[in-house]
Parts: sequence; structure tokens; C-alpha cells
Amino acid sequence: MKPWSQVEPTTLEQIEGVCLDIDETLSTRGKLTAEAFSALWGLKQAGIKVVPITGRPAGWCDLIARFWPVEAVVGENGAFSFFMSEGKRSRLTTPGAAPDPGPGIRRLGERIRQQFPNAQWASDQAYREYDLAIDFCEDVEPWSRAQVDALVECCEREGAHAKVSSIHVNAWFGDYDKYRGFMHLLDQFPGRGLPPAKNWLFIGDSPNDEPLFARFPISVGVANLSAFLDRLKTPPAFLTQAESGAGFVEMAQRLIRNKTE
Repeated sequence: MKPWSQVEPTTLEQIEGVCLDIDETLSTRGKLTAEAFSALWGLKQAGIKVVPITGRPAGWCDLIARFWPVEAVVGENGAFSFFMSEGKRSRLTTPGAAPDPGPGIRRLGERIRQQFPNAQWASDQAYREYDLAIDFCEDVEPWSRAQVDALVECCEREGAHAKVSSIHVNAWFGDYDKYRGFMHLLDQFPGRGLPPAKNWLFIGDSPNDEPLFARFPISVGVANLSAFLDRLKTPPAFLTQAESGAGFVEMAQRLIRNKTE
């Protein structure tokens, strides 16, 4: 990885859109700072398209699509996309997303509770449609790394996909991930109004972002990704100096300056 400060101007000139994770990429210790939200608006005002790609639930994504300065949002690790079209919130469901994941998710939850009696679902679980999010540090006492790894193994034994974010383990059934969700959005977005995949940058902070680090030609990690580098087979091309939301601002400001100078 190279420091983001060393990115070449010719690389920046290619970028027409920014995809981003939310938790501890845009947010900082669970809060969306004024500087980070302003950076979203700065990207929009510079003519750069913005699409969050998040593990957060459908309930959150409805709000994000309606109220944030974004073109769309890909939610629940790629299961769907929400966007505004002619004043109405519209939806794309990613091929491979199970139409009724309820029975499988319930069985998986039972297995997890058998092995981890104190496991708690994420506080936003009620607003999810496709996955089960197990909280390991957001609203509970932090789990050890060994416990998180054992939880992932438990989910995978049951045939589920399991990805580690900065706060949750997200588990789901179906043939999709963050990258497939984003590519489906590009293919089906009304009027093909989004730039081609080669002109997007992705920025993230945790192992569940690896499908995007691996596929995006321009990928960035915020500095707190360093804690997870040994989990990644494919790290991003660049790393910011600052962590979390400040790292996102660092990335955005460099990109905005290049577009407006």
C-alpha cells in the first residue's frame, strides 16, 4: 500500500465517483462528524457521484437514500440498492439475494446461541431484510479476536457467508456481496446515469470491504484498517494518514482539490 498523499494527479483525474463504507470509514467512534458530512457535500458539489456501500440495514438505507447527498446506497452487504427516482424512493434487489432468508437466518441464530449463549444481535436487526448482524463491540462488551473468529467459523459451518465489519459479524445466505450489489446498481441504474466501474474509487476500513479492495482499480483504506491487515488477502492500493471519518475527509479533500483547481 502507498500513502494516499502519494496518489498521482493522473490517477485522481480518472475518478468520477466515490463508493464508501459507513461505519468507521465515514463515521468516527459511532458519530457522523460535521467535517465528514461536509465532505460528502463537497464531493457532490465538485460533480463527483457518491454511493455508500454498507452492511447497515434497509431501515437505515431508506433514510440515507432520501436525506444524504448521494446517488444511491447499497445495503446489507450488497443485497439491494436504494435510490431516489422522480421524487420517490426506488429499489433494486441484487440477483442471488435470497427472496425469503427468514427460515435460514432463524436456524443460524439458534446455532449461534447454542455455541455463544451471550451473543446479542445488533440493535438495528429489526430493520434488516436479508442478514443477521451479531454485535461484537457496538453496544456490548468487546469480544476477543478469537471469539470473533470462532463466530465466523460457526456461521460458515452452517453454510452462511460471514463478514467482519468494525462492529458486527454479518451473516447471510445467498450469492452476493458488496461488489456484486454495486455492479448490479451500475447496470440497472435508470438512464445509466452513473460512471463506468473503472472510474470509481472505493474507501473502507474493515475485512468485509475486501471484495471491493480486490475489484476496484483505485481503492483506499482509512488508517484504522491497519488493525485488520493480517485478515486481508487483498489490501487496498492506498492508506490515509488519518483514521475513520478524518481519513475519509483526507481522501475527499485531495480529490475535490484536483477537480476544482
